Amino acid sequence: MHALRGKEYVAWDNPCSVGMTGLIGVSSGYYAMLDCDVLLMLGTGFPYRQFYPDGHRVCIAQIDIRVESLGRRAHLELGLVGDVGASVDALLPLLSGNSDGSHLQRAREHYARTCHSLEEQGAIGTNDRHIHPQQIVAALSRLAAGDAVFSCDVGLPTVWATRHLTMNGQRRLLGSFVHGSMGNAMAQAVGAQAANRRRQVISLSGDGGFSMLMGDFLSLAQLDLPVKVIVLNNGALGFVELEQKSSGILGIGTDLENPDFAAMARGFSLYMLRAVMNGRSDEILELAADKLWR
Repeated sequence: MHALRGKEYVAWDNPCSVGMTGLIGVSSGYYAMLDCDVLLMLGTGFPYRQFYPDGHRVCIAQIDIRVESLGRRAHLELGLVGDVGASVDALLPLLSGNSDGSHLQRAREHYARTCHSLEEQGAIGTNDRHIHPQQIVAALSRLAAGDAVFSCDVGLPTVWATRHLTMNGQRRLLGSFVHGSMGNAMAQAVGAQAANRRRQVISLSGDGGFSMLMGDFLSLAQLDLPVKVIVLNNGALGFVELEQKSSGILGIGTDLENPDFAAMARGFSLYMLRAVMNGRSDEILELAADKLWR
């Protein structure tokens, strides 16, 4: 099981991977961690306390180079200060094999069901008349280059990216995963594209995060950078609204009165495509792919 920053390194080729946990993770990772005998935390600052197993019933050990991180999130049975790589190298020879694979089998079966559910959420039916963010991100994952660089804004774009983008060992996923600073996606995309103009760079921005970086949008035209900017426009600070509702609070201060982003792009002499909700979703996304990936 991995936290957010482990997605591009763990999930794509590890037969024991059972998904991510936490508020933006999936149920298979969560239940695998609750069902364990021993939880070994390796260099993680995973923040959601309510998603940890009870540290008084499950033995939790943590290894981190930063002493202040030990025990910050959960009650520990053992806390060790050290480099994760060196610590694991020292630990592995001391472990004996376990022929009982029932825990892994249950977790893997749960993960397979979870992946199937995510595929259904991202599927596009020929009769669909609305475009959902899951469909957009799943389509991007299918169409993007094998070594594409994705960046995602804090909030719901991170949710869709972690659940519907497929990593393969060459793709990168950039975000503000430690600090959670809004408006990061386009700035990171500008830097990645400037570093390598031949590599495909795709920014997944929410309307709130995009609005915070409108000045940097002009940099794409000024520097002639071929970044693909996807703006998921729902007229709200969606993740903040979600957190408020999960706490029993109606949305307060989360609505956004957005400008016409498409008109702004045209004003910058940038190619744009605005999806409207009066056509078939599959046809709209096919048109977008044809235009954006030429």
